[in-house]
Amino acid sequence: MGSVKDRIVLITGASSGIGASCAKFFAEAGAKLILAARRFDRLETLAADLHRHHGTDVRLLKLDVRDRQQVAETLAALPENWKDIDILINNAGLSRGLDKLQEGDIDDWEEMIDANVKGLLYVTRAVAPGMVERDGGHIINIGSIAGRHAYPNGNVYCASKAAVRAITQGLKQDLLGSSVRVSEIDPGLVETEFSDVRFHGDRERAKKVYENLTPLTPEDIADIVLFCASRPPHVNISEVLVVPTEQATATQVVRRG
Repeated sequence: MGSVKDRIVLITGASSGIGASCAKFFAEAGAKLILAARRFDRLETLAADLHRHHGTDVRLLKLDVRDRQQVAETLAALPENWKDIDILINNAGLSRGLDKLQEGDIDDWEEMIDANVKGLLYVTRAVAPGMVERDGGHIINIGSIAGRHAYPNGNVYCASKAAVRAITQGLKQDLLGSSVRVSEIDPGLVETEFSDVRFHGDRERAKKVYENLTPLTPEDIADIVLFCASRPPHVNISEVLVVPTEQATATQVVRRG
């Protein structure tokens, strides 16, 4: 088993859900954290909690991954002792709407593509060269079962996560010959703010997504991410598909009750 102690870990979308849980798991394992998100107040609360419980060295970035210039400038401005990022967890992303393509909201489409695809590319492009130069590092992309199995009304979201899958596979091939590892974690139903965002704050509709089943938790995914990152250097876990016991595909779910 490898160790993440004292390694610098950048987590995007760290203010809630899977990102915040990853921060907690890596803090407990002794990592140094760069936490990035748009909601800076939540990052401050999380950082205070991590420092109080684990003494974690944390640096916070108010960052919208959709903004290419902001990503480049913010990461370039990191102090020298924070620049050598060892592990990048590309977690920032979202879903908007659940409409037939012919009825879809184009603003929703652009928001998903900008965050899920372009944002991941911007951050990876800023971080990967340093890993190659140092001949070490690990890029972990949070995908989705939606990238493997398209479902009705999921069109653009599914396409964006299929792009994450293709980018991850291409990146692994591009980095072949270096010691940089690349992993993709594809969760099924995870109970986070995901559905609240998808339904534009309609919490009643969001709750129904998880009714009468036991979904995954953000902690379940963070545990897997840490497992991937803490394998010995010669071991690369390329991909993991993880779903609740009551889920088989993106749309096949057993509800009890």
